[in-house]
Amino acid sequence: MINNSIKKINFNNKFDKISKYWSPKIIAELNNYQFKLAKFKGDFIRHHHPETDEAFIVIEGEICIEFDNKTEIIKSGEMIVVPKGVPHKPYSKKEAKVLIIEPRGVVNTGNISNELTLSSHNWI
Repeated sequence: MINNSIKKINFNNKFDKISKYWSPKIIAELNNYQFKLAKFKGDFIRHHHPETDEAFIVIEGEICIEFDNKTEIIKSGEMIVVPKGVPHKPYSKKEAKVLIIEPRGVVNTGNISNELTLSSHNWI
């Protein structure tokens, strides 16, 4: 029996619907995990997630994540997992397209609340 809710997801079509940087949009859920697409450009804030790890997969472009003692460059086709509790500051000099995987309900700015904090996570 085939479930009618099973549909493939085209990243390019979904990215076309994202106009604001640093505003992740949910595209799918797997158990308690959400898959979110986001466009990065410029600086985000330094923050951490006290309760969960966070995975960044770069679909297109290049991002940097600044940690206490180093900065990692993640290029298209690469990923990084930031362990829970580790302060990090993502940024990108040019537009980058990123897939983020994290548990449902994770706040995008972690332990910080400011103008970049999303009050709700929207599906596209």
